[in-house]
Amino acid sequence: MNISGKIGIGQVYILLFSLTVLLYSCATVSDQDIQQASAHYQLGVSYLNDNNIQPAFVEFQKALELNPYDKETHNAIGVVYLVKLEDYPKAIHHFQEALKIDKTFSEASNNLGNAYANTGEYDKAIEYYKRALSNPMYKNAAMAFNNLGMVHYRLSRFDDAIDAFKDALKRFSDFHMPYYGLALSLNATGRYGDAENALSRAVQLDPVYKGDREKAIEDFKQKKLRAKGEQEKDISDYLEIMNY
Repeated sequence: MNISGKIGIGQVYILLFSLTVLLYSCATVSDQDIQQASAHYQLGVSYLNDNNIQPAFVEFQKALELNPYDKETHNAIGVVYLVKLEDYPKAIHHFQEALKIDKTFSEASNNLGNAYANTGEYDKAIEYYKRALSNPMYKNAAMAFNNLGMVHYRLSRFDDAIDAFKDALKRFSDFHMPYYGLALSLNATGRYGDAENALSRAVQLDPVYKGDREKAIEDFKQKKLRAKGEQEKDISDYLEIMNY
């Protein structure tokens, strides 16, 4: 009998085992809850694809209540906060939660990079873009390279930006977005003819314009009226490049 007042080895084992069981029971979700959460998540994705934001957000929240350990749901809620509501701290929180569940979840890393880019935390943005790209199985690498290129462009690292945009095009040659960034970067380095060629290619591939240069110019002019800061300058640069 232990009368010293200390906890014996056997008691420590029992205590640790009980604590493990308690933590595990708190972390488990029933199969029924997982199935219901999945249904809410899929419905949310459907609403989001139709740009019906509020019901999408509601369905994602229902899914999260039923299964708070689902990385896809955290990522989806983060996307709503990032793209639609522009609430960057909450977006960052949910992308971080997704990565706590799966640190190799490249889509969340890419999205977290976007959130940091929107808050001007460019070094963190670069870190998470590179983390996304470190996964050779990441299917959306072209977008991550494009995003990385835009951050390098914001930092006036034009050669790095050009390399990143070209890396994006190596993975998706008909992707219009890197051509827009490439046009800005080439223009900034005085390669005006190349910038014009890149922008023409962007307009050609962009599903909104389908090569209609006049439509693109008119749309840029309208967007410039609503744009602010860096976006307004980007559009001004596009319009200038169109005149070369």
